[in-house]
Amino acid sequence: MKDQPDSETELRARALRLLARREHSRWELARKLAPHAESSEVVSGILESLAQRKQLSEARFAEERARQLSRKYGAARIRQDLKAKGVSEELISRFSSSENEMQKAREILERKYRTPAATREEKAKRMRFLQSRGFSSEIIFKLLSARSEG
Repeated sequence: MKDQPDSETELRARALRLLARREHSRWELARKLAPHAESSEVVSGILESLAQRKQLSEARFAEERARQLSRKYGAARIRQDLKAKGVSEELISRFSSSENEMQKAREILERKYRTPAATREEKAKRMRFLQSRGFSSEIIFKLLSARSEG
């Protein structure tokens, strides 16, 4: 382990290696570079430079992260994750829309449970499952009442 901080060139190379693996939010990349930098100003300068060259993009990160999470989670869970990664409220609202939320919840429920709930306990278990995945109670009630009838 080195005792001295990385040079600006080494930090830039480290940032590009991280970005080559996957998109990062500005906050995430700053957090990962900070232990290797001599000051936060150096990190800020590198991040600004990467953003100007379009190598670092909050919008690209938010879109990709929301797309990844949308296979398993609802809009509320996606919003929570993006917020935790330091994404702005404007981008969060743009990429964590709740359109097709009912269809998404139905697909996730059908992947997990092949048959409709027969008892109240099974229905409650499925409600908790969908709630933990970030779906609204309105969507859950509509979906489970429609599924148990049909």
